[in-house]
Amino acid sequence: VQLQASGGGLVQAGGSLRLNCTISGGALSTYTIGWFRQAPGKEREFVAALVWSGTMRNYADSVKGRFSISRDNARNTAYLQMGSLKTEDTATYYCAAGLEPYYTGPSESKYDYWGQGTQVTVSS
Repeated sequence: VQLQASGGGLVQAGGSLRLNCTISGGALSTYTIGWFRQAPGKEREFVAALVWSGTMRNYADSVKGRFSISRDNARNTAYLQMGSLKTEDTATYYCAAGLEPYYTGPSESKYDYWGQGTQVTVSS
């Protein structure tokens, strides 16, 4: 199973971006999808997660109300819609897939597969 994150780029504060996470070698519907991010000099942190059925989702407090996670199992792609971006959202964003069907928490050990990351830079 491989994950490919894409959609990152440079955006001004207050702007929006949509990140994509495409899975190959497996069916997206099998997995919970999580998004994490790592800013320079900081540890990787949880951003959001969504269970395979789309019925349960979880967000970090820092992104609640601004980010939205979704998925299209038929397209084998998950999304992270980011709005009202702030400079502190600047980071490399990673998507991950977990086999636990209803886990949407921040523990990285619960996610079995990871993508390579896509850079998001928010300018002031």
